Formats: sequence, structure tokens, C-alpha cells
Amino acid sequence: MQRVASLFAGQGMIARVLRSASWLMIGYGGSQALRLASNLILTRILFPEAFGLMALVTVVTVGLSLFSDVGIGPSIAQNKRGDDPDFLDTAWTIQVIRGFGLWLLTALLAWPAAAFYGAPELLLYLPIAGAGLAIAGFNPTRIETAHRHLLAGRVTALDLAGQAIGLAAMVGLALATQSVIALVLGGVIQAAAKLALCHYGLPSAANRFRWERAAARELIHFGKWIFLSTAFWFLTSQGDRAILGKFVSLEVLGVYNIGYFLASFPMLLGHAVNQRLMIPVYRDKPAREAPENLRRQRQLRCGLTGGVLSLLLIMAWAGPWLVQLLYDDRYLQAGPMIVLITLALAPAVITMTYDQAALAAGDSRGFFVFSAARACLQTGLFLGGVAWFGLAGGIAALGLSMLAAYPVLVRLARRHHVWDPVHDAGYALLSSAAGGAALSWHWTEITEMAAALGMP
Repeated sequence: MQRVASLFAGQGMIARVLRSASWLMIGYGGSQALRLASNLILTRILFPEAFGLMALVTVVTVGLSLFSDVGIGPSIAQNKRGDDPDFLDTAWTIQVIRGFGLWLLTALLAWPAAAFYGAPELLLYLPIAGAGLAIAGFNPTRIETAHRHLLAGRVTALDLAGQAIGLAAMVGLALATQSVIALVLGGVIQAAAKLALCHYGLPSAANRFRWERAAARELIHFGKWIFLSTAFWFLTSQGDRAILGKFVSLEVLGVYNIGYFLASFPMLLGHAVNQRLMIPVYRDKPAREAPENLRRQRQLRCGLTGGVLSLLLIMAWAGPWLVQLLYDDRYLQAGPMIVLITLALAPAVITMTYDQAALAAGDSRGFFVFSAARACLQTGLFLGGVAWFGLAGGIAALGLSMLAAYPVLVRLARRHHVWDPVHDAGYALLSSAAGGAALSWHWTEITEMAAALGMP
């Protein structure tokens, strides 16, 4: 025990990595536990169509956020001026302007979105949800500075506190209104709570409005490719629900949203750790500089992939049982969906650490090329899969698109000396064997779900 504890002590890279990774996992685990608890309560107060409608609100708000992301967080993480107050204040000013721009865009898109999805409620809900984006624009850059130095403890605690406040508000409003407005207002309250907690709870000076041309030029130069990359990331992360909203009923979309929420938990945990952890590791210990750096990166990569993939495969086996235990009969079809979704996400989990090497090296263009290739492949395959084979075909497309984009990712990883083919092949064999067994075990439930939803 003393030897393990000693690994976490001190200010060395390994100690900071382990502490930061632990806090990130605690934070994400706590976040998902809060979401699950509120989800279980809300599914008993509200109705499946409510979650389908909220999924459409999320598609629009997250889509706008991604289509306008200029990479403030990665810029601060990788830039040599990441601790310079003038640089940080300029970044914060850009972030605030962007937040108000997003609020305006949600109001402008409310009518077209309501007409496209045949959901007039979006006329009211989208402008309200947009207020949360404007509030989030004021979040202090001290959040990103803490992650830059792998000091995630206090940020994690404050983030969890803000989320708890927002989710408690959702439940209270749901009891009072019995309406989707509870979910929308709860999101705005959560954004306000996080802002207040981080403003008063994080040390260092508060941000001020400032526009330094040199800093703005650096942020925009690096961020232009991040902007394009996150625009395509919208297709990767939200495209399935955007497409399904046109093909299936709000009830089916709501059930799918519950299934995806549970199935994607391990992958999203991995992404949360990966995005905050790997840029500092790649930045401070480049693989090309020393064999020891490459060895430690491989160890970290294998540990991260192994942990996340294990959780994903456990979910593939236990998903239907978990839904039966936690939800009422209206949501039972989410169980077989979990099996399919988890297996489709496995390729993305195995390869998730490579693209951060490009951002750490300032290669935002290379990051964009991979993001665009993956997003276009996933959108095209998902659309074709849903049109020809129903929901199951769309879910399968999530996995096939990552396999199709793998050569592009390999090219990027080799450029930055981080590709590990032994790692990829080993975990691919493991996921194929364990995932195939889970698919066979739950095959009857999957076919029954297909029949119940009218899938080919």
C-alpha cells in the first residue's frame, strides 16, 4: 500500500497524472451517478416522449456549441502562454462573445427546428436552453488552467456540486410542472450554479475583458481547425439522434436516448479522462524525444483502454438486466439497445488516445482531418443503415464508421509517433470475443426488440 501511495505523492509527471486521472474518474463517475439517480426519478414523473423532446433540444444546443467551438480549452492546455493573464483574459473575452452568439442562434433556429421535427414545443424550449449557453460563456479560464497543470481536484468537486444543484432543480420542477420545461430550466440553473461556484471557489484573479491582438491571433490560428473539427464532432456525437428524430417517434427516440445514456457511460468516461490527461502527457513527454516517454505512454494507453473497455463489455452483458431493474416497462426496449450500442462503441474506445497527440503538438489541422473523415463516414453509414435496416442498422453503423476511419487515424498517429498496433490488435480480439458472446447471449431479446419496434 505504501508503494502505491508513493506513486501519487510529489509533483512529478506520473504523480500528477495519477492524481488527475483519479479525480477525473471520480468526477465523471459521480456526475453519471447523479444523472442516473435523477434519470430514474424523472422517468417516473415524466413520460418517454419528454425525453425524446429533450433529446431534440440537446441536439440543437450541443450542435450549436460544437459548430462554434474555437478550442479555448485545448489552446490553453497546449500553448506556452497558457498561464499568461493577457492570453487568458483574451480567451475568456472570446468565450463570452461566443456564449451570447449561441443564445441568439438558438432563438433564430427555434422555428426551423420546430417545423422540421414537427415539435412546436421547441419554439419555447430552445431560447430558454440557449440562456444556459450564454451563462456558460462566463466560466472562468481558471478551470482550464487547473487542467493544464493536472490539478483537477477542486474543479471536479465544484463541477459535481453545480450538477447536483441543477439536477435537484430538475426533479423539483418536474414534480411541480409535469412538463419538459423542468428539464430545460434545470439545465440553465445548472450552468448558473457551476459559474457561481467556480467564480468564488477557484483561486487566482478573476478574468477581465481584454483583447490582446497577439493572443487573439494565436487563439484564432489554432482554433480555426478546432472550430471545423468540433463542427464535424457534432455529427459524430449527436448525428444519430438528429437523424433518428426524423425517422422514429418521440417515444422511440426517448427510449433510445435512455439506452444510449447507459451504454455510452464507459466511453464518455474514457473521453473525459483522455481529453484532460493526454494533452499534458504528450506535451511534456513527447514520444519522439526518449524511449522512456514512449514506454510510459504505452502503459498509460493500455491502462486507460483496458479499464474503459472492461466497463463497456460489462455493460454489454448486464445492460438488459440493468434496465429491467431500474426502469418501468415503458423503457424495457432500451435493454437490447444497450447491447448493440456498447459493441458499436468498442472500436472508438480502443483508438481514443491517438488524436490528442496531434492537439498536444499544435497540429489542429491533422486533428480536423481525422474528425471530418470519421464524422462524414458515420453520418453517411448511419443514414443508410437506418433507411435500409432500421434502428439496428444505424447502431451497427456507429462501429463500422470507426473501422472505416481507422486508416486516417493511423496516419495521424504515426506522424506523431504514438501508433501502437499491438495494443489495437490485442484489444480488438478481446472485444470481438467477449462482445460476440454477449450478442449471442442476448440474441432473443434483441430480435424481440426489433419486432416490437417494427425494424427489418
